[in-house]
Amino acid sequence: MSKIGLIGDFDAEVVAHVAIPKAIQLASNDIGCQLEIEWIPTSSLENGFEQKLATFQALWTVPASPYKSMQGALNGIRYAREHNVPFLGTCGGFQHMVIEFARNVLELSEADHAEENPSSSLILVAPLTCSVSEKTHSFKLTLGSKVAEIYGDLEIVEQYGICNYGLNPEFAPLLEKAGMRIAGVDTDGETRIMELINHPFFIGTLFQPERSALKNIVHPLIRAFLQKAIQ
Repeated sequence: MSKIGLIGDFDAEVVAHVAIPKAIQLASNDIGCQLEIEWIPTSSLENGFEQKLATFQALWTVPASPYKSMQGALNGIRYAREHNVPFLGTCGGFQHMVIEFARNVLELSEADHAEENPSSSLILVAPLTCSVSEKTHSFKLTLGSKVAEIYGDLEIVEQYGICNYGLNPEFAPLLEKAGMRIAGVDTDGETRIMELINHPFFIGTLFQPERSALKNIVHPLIRAFLQKAIQ
């Protein structure tokens, strides 16, 4: 049985934390497989994370940051990236996915999150120009991207949770040059989905696809994520 690790600090009052297990169950039923889900507190990944994560077939860094341990969250994301483990990052997970890549691939050690370290000299994740919290938006997907292939379309509609931060657009070209592709943008052209080109499945979204489970809908992105996990 495949084991899915949910990296984050569980809180029953966070909508996404309630929705994610439901979304995984819906998708696993749809593809006819049994999966085990385990929550992984971020503080548990500060040390010895490689050994702790070796038993998981896929990792999902969940919303509701700042995390109790930012370093723990980044360690989990790094493990997935370096070991070709299927990875999904939503909302805060997306934000920390790009920070991990900037720090460890681009060697921008000061890359940081405005919410967690507003005095940082290198703000990679910055406040959004306008709030998108609890709103539904349209997105345009990049032709040839894994995300576009999964959706089978180039225009989609998705819902945010509570989200006030996103990628600082100044750094988008640098990330893309290093292989972190912009896979989707909103109607203003702002980056909302990214994927690592040379990885089997390493995708981050600023919106929350897990919210589809609240309407009992199987989400294509989550379905594809689980299919990679069981291969």
